[in-house]
Formats: sequence, structure tokens, C-alpha cells
Amino acid sequence: MPTETITPSIDIKRLASFDTCTLSNAIEQLNVRLRNEGFASGGLRCRFPSLPPIVGYAAVGRIRTETPPVDHRCYYDRMDWWNYVASLPGPRIMVLQDSDHSPGLGAFVGEIHAAIGSALDCIGCVTNGAVRDLHAVEAMGFQLISGRISVSHAYAHITEMGEPVEVGGLKISSGDLIAGDRHGILSIPLSVAPQIADVAAKIRECEKELVDFCRSPKFSIEELSDRIKVANSYCDRPWPPR
Repeated sequence: MPTETITPSIDIKRLASFDTCTLSNAIEQLNVRLRNEGFASGGLRCRFPSLPPIVGYAAVGRIRTETPPVDHRCYYDRMDWWNYVASLPGPRIMVLQDSDHSPGLGAFVGEIHAAIGSALDCIGCVTNGAVRDLHAVEAMGFQLISGRISVSHAYAHITEMGEPVEVGGLKISSGDLIAGDRHGILSIPLSVAPQIADVAAKIRECEKELVDFCRSPKFSIEELSDRIKVANSYCDRPWPPR
């Protein structure tokens, strides 16, 4: 589990009403980490961009697909994995690091894993490896963010669970709060998670005002300068406002 404490005061549903870009802006304003940290950088693709953003607690594991498991167990015959997933607070997001030299030969998550995951309050899967059964999984409303797609599960199997993983350059620990959508994935610091929705709402309001102005017949370069100054003064303001 992460060193930060999971708190029931976090409104997951409200956080999921914002796209990941707005959540990222809110985290930046709260100034709790460097701006070049906390998000995946390249290599991962959202398979269902029309689905809404997902926010949930990470159930982490490592997989391999190139070689058979040493115990010869079938790739879905791992009740220890499902028991681990069920032990975490919901909603949950499976985060799987494919540790093969060339990740993504085979797909660990497809229709069956998405169905079991959905029954266990999982809302999606993030992996640097491959996924499959896209049509069936999308119909469930289960999000997939992956490095590749594969027609086969090959020798897909879990090698570790519960230990920190890294996908797309982002390090994720068991129980971390993460968000994902068509833009990618980012981690949400639990220490400020209860504040993020309020900050994000204000940012979205300010951005809408500026966008509406740019689209209006009243637009002028002179007034644009003034409005940008107002927007910047808000973005540079400490939170919560004094």
C-alpha cells in the first residue's frame, strides 16, 4: 500500500467528472510535486477514447507473455490475484507491467479478465503490454490503456503482485489513486486529493470564460491581454486562496 493514507473524504465520482488534463492543472496549482512528474509519458494508448475518464485505486502486478509460467498454471487461474484485487478499496484499476524484453507479445487482459474485473469493481486496466477483445470489452464500458494490441494471450501470466510497477515511465504502487482517459494516465496525490475537485472546477470555469471570449464577436487582442493576465494571476495564486 502507498505511504499516504486512503481517506473516505475523496469524492472519486466527482474527480472522474474532469478530464486528466484539468486534473493535472489542478495538481500543478496545489504545488505538491514537480511538474514533470506524476504522469505517463508516451507509449500508451487509450483504446476507447469515447468512454468517460476513469479514477480509481491501483491494483498492481507484473506479467510476462513470451515464456510459459514455471508452475504451468493457466493465465487466468490465479485466485490469489483476484483476492488481492478485491482487498483494495474501490473503484479499482488494474495496472500491469509487462516485464518481457519486448512487452506486448501476448495480451493478459481481454474479455474474460474485463468481465471478472468489472464484477470486482474494476473500471479499467493500464498496461505497457497488450490487450485484446476490444469490441467486447468496450461494450462493457471497461477502459483499456495499453502499449499494444495482440490477437493472442500467448503465455500471459502474472509473476508478481502488490509490488510497485512502472508503466509509461510512471511508477505506481498498490493503492495509488490514478486517473486515465484519452489523454493518458496520471497519479493523484492522496494528500491533496480531497481538494483537487474544487481547484479543477475553478480552473474549468476560468478556461471556459476565456474560450467563450475567444469565440465571441467581442474578441479583441487588447482585451485578450487583460484576460490572460487575470487567468495567470489565478493560476499563480496559492491554494486555498487567502
